[in-house]
Amino acid sequence: MGFRVPAIRQASFTAGQAASKSVKVPKGYLAVYVGEKQKRFAIPISYLNQPSFQGLLSQAEEEFGYDHPMGGLTIPCSEDVFHHITSLLIGQ
Repeated sequence: MGFRVPAIRQASFTAGQAASKSVKVPKGYLAVYVGEKQKRFAIPISYLNQPSFQGLLSQAEEEFGYDHPMGGLTIPCSEDVFHHITSLLIGQ
């Protein structure tokens, strides 16, 4: 339809930017924190409607409830799992 979701690598923040909370999230994206090191990523909000991503949201709710100390949504999975799931969502 002409709408293209950018790849997660393009949407992710670099490690230097991840340390700074002053980095703004682009319109239409959501900041999430993933993995042991709580790496920050910006994901398209359209991912929130996808069943595979909703599984991650359910895990986050079970582990953290609605209290996310990082200020953004904390996803309790490894970066590898996160990359795998989001790679399946690119182009959907």
